Amino acid sequence: MYLMYVDESGDCGLVNSPTRYFVLTGMVVHELRWQACLEQLIEFRRRLKARFALRLRDEIHAAHFISHPGELIRIPRNDRLTIIRMFARELAALTDVNIINITVDKSGKAPGYDVLDMAWKALIQRFENTITHRNFRGPANADERGMIFSDNTENKQITDLLRKMRRFNPIPNQPYFGQGYRNIGIGKVIEDPSFRDSGHSYFIQAVDLAAFLLYQLLAPSAYFRKKGASGYFNILDQVLCKVASSSDP
Repeated sequence: MYLMYVDESGDCGLVNSPTRYFVLTGMVVHELRWQACLEQLIEFRRRLKARFALRLRDEIHAAHFISHPGELIRIPRNDRLTIIRMFARELAALTDVNIINITVDKSGKAPGYDVLDMAWKALIQRFENTITHRNFRGPANADERGMIFSDNTENKQITDLLRKMRRFNPIPNQPYFGQGYRNIGIGKVIEDPSFRDSGHSYFIQAVDLAAFLLYQLLAPSAYFRKKGASGYFNILDQVLCKVASSSDP
């Protein structure tokens, strides 16, 4: 069983949106490596506690962590940026983790284009395809399935979308099949998505970081540009699941 933890960065609106890009990221962990990955994340948080006094229960919500830290303002901003960089390196060291990214450039999109819906369709399809073709790194069972664990947002829309894709999922034909579409329902991703409070899940906090760093690569904030941090996403290169998309790895 593959477990995909999902979070987003950027705004999914089209009208009067403050962001050009919307990023949706899935971090995939196999059940056989879940416990080991969790223990590694816990040990990492213990090191952060010892060095920066960041408690294990403190949430690393990447965007707020830098600009609106709340009570975490007790940790100097430069140290918070160091924590972000260290977190990225820790994720890159999780060699059996696979990260899938969806980016929507909203500029030029027609009115009525549903950014959230289209991004989730692409992510679910890539998750399904990668399971089907057995392309995830790490351990694998003889016959695999997947489940989705998402940050607690837009629950009904995402649940309804996955249910619909199981019954109606038109896939454009390849040239050798002729024009038109084939209906290939989602079959590897089971159950409804399960939604998590990011403050209580190190895995959701990890995928939140990955999505945030991709967004900063595309549209870095003034602070990230000033600190030369806009390329932190590239730290994750070895855990990116580039085979999930043939057109843009």
